[in-house]
This record gives sequence, structure tokens and C-alpha cells, in this order.
Amino acid sequence: MDAGIIIQFVLLIVGFVFLIKGSDFFVDGASSIAAILKVPTIIVGLTIVAFGTSAPEAAVSITSSLTGSNAMAVSNVVGSNLFNILMVIGIAALLGDLLMEKSVLKKDLPFLIGITLLCVIFIVIGWDISPIEGVILLVILVAYVIHLIRNAGSSNYVEKPKLSTVKSIIFIVVGLAGIILGGDLVVDSASSIALAFGMSETLVGLTIVAIGTSLPELVTSLTALRKGENQLVIGNVIGSNIFNILFVLGASSAISRIPIDPSMLIDVLLMVGVTILCFIFGKTQDKYDKKEGIILVALFIAYMAFAIMRN
Repeated sequence: MDAGIIIQFVLLIVGFVFLIKGSDFFVDGASSIAAILKVPTIIVGLTIVAFGTSAPEAAVSITSSLTGSNAMAVSNVVGSNLFNILMVIGIAALLGDLLMEKSVLKKDLPFLIGITLLCVIFIVIGWDISPIEGVILLVILVAYVIHLIRNAGSSNYVEKPKLSTVKSIIFIVVGLAGIILGGDLVVDSASSIALAFGMSETLVGLTIVAIGTSLPELVTSLTALRKGENQLVIGNVIGSNIFNILFVLGASSAISRIPIDPSMLIDVLLMVGVTILCFIFGKTQDKYDKKEGIILVALFIAYMAFAIMRN
């Protein structure tokens, strides 16, 4: 392995660090601003935290769209959503019974299944996601957030802001800067590594980049699990997957038409199937147990093997 490739791997790791710490800063700052403005807790969880942990995916996919690496833009979203359900929920379930929040089971998870199916329809229509379809996804996101706000209730406020207003703004600005810089580094270095090893951008997006950008969801969920807030794991995963499709894919395709390789349909359909499986597991017992955790993790390992062999 020559020095150039080693440098690209170092830059990839540095990029992931910037993404993860940047999203950390962004979530802390945004959550404090929400507390200062007395935004209901449910809105913070399903929007600010979900957006913050999805910020790395957004940075990578939007940067990919701007630089013409469109294959990575969509494969990053698909790979991240698969990782979130199979590994984040799977690992959490292995560590202890993971309770399913009823409101998520009744509303948010079926909504996620619906928008995932909508993506399949967009792809099959013309083997791409057009700017118009991207705008449609963004409009659905706005409608979803408005729905959350209207149905949140007025008494469920965040108790106390962690930071002052000035510190919150600084955290938000620094966090966004880290996310943007990290996104640039990850896309550039991952693309270079792909070319050097003869890997496709799609494979890199589905594996290395998807797993790297999903680390915030994993860390956030495991932290919530350690604090005994099991149901927040589900909310974080479902909320992040919703944002990945509506915002990340929506914004990326609104910037530039994203052509879809027909072979990617397998991955997208698998994303639909895994999301439905997540619903079935949650519906049967209102929780995920260790047995289901083993199944989810095993499915992810099998999928990684399939993706690598297919390349």
C-alpha cells in the first residue's frame, strides 16, 4: 500500500471524527436553543436530534451531489438506513429488551414505510430521482414537522437548557462547520480509495461511508440505552431514517438529478423489507428481544458480504 492511499485512509478517519464531533456540537447547541425557546421535548427528539445525527449523511450526500458523485449520494442513504435498523436496533436489543413506543409504532414507523415505498416508485419511474421529486420529498418533510408541532401538546417542554444562548449559537456554528468539513474529507478520500482499489462508488457508499456516517446514531442510541431510556433508541433510529430519505435524499436530488443504477433496486427493496421487518418485530411484542437482535445483526453481516461479493 503506497503512501498516497495511507494518507487517504487517514483523511477518511479525520473526516469521520469531524462529522461525529460536529454533529455532537450541533445537537447540544440546537437542543439548548430549543429549551430556551420552550420547544416541546418530542419535537427536539424527532427533529433536532434526528437531524443532528443525520447531519453526516446530509453532508456526505449533498457534497456528493454537488461534486457529481451521485452514486455515493443515494447509496449512503440506503446503507445508513439499513445500518440504523439492523445494527443500531440489533445491537441495542442484544444488550437488553428494547421497548417500542406506541406512538412510533402507530404513526412514525408506518410513515417511514410509506416514504420508503415512495422512493421505490420514484426510482422505478425513470431510474433516477429528479429535482422535482427531490422537492416533493422536502415538502413532505415540512408537512411532517408541522404535523409534529401541531400534535405535540403545550406542556411537554425541555426542562432546562444546558448552554447559554451565546454558547448554543457557537456550538451550532462550530458543529455545522465540522459537519461540512468532515463531509468534504469523507467524500474526497472515499472516492480516492474506491478508485485505487477498483471499488465502485456505490459499494463505498453502502459500506464504508454508510457505516461511518451512522456512528452518531449508534453512539446516541447506546448512550440512551445506558441511561435506561430504551424507547429513545427507536425514536432516534426511525427519526433519523425519515430525515435521511426526506431531507438528505430530497436535498441531494433537488440540487442535481440522481441517476440510479438498476442494480441498486435490490438494495432499495431490501431497505423496504428491513423497515417492514422492524415494524413486524415491534408489533408482535411491543419490544425487541435478544433473539430479534441476533436476527437483525446477522442480516446486516449477510448483506455486507453480499454487497462486497457483488462488486
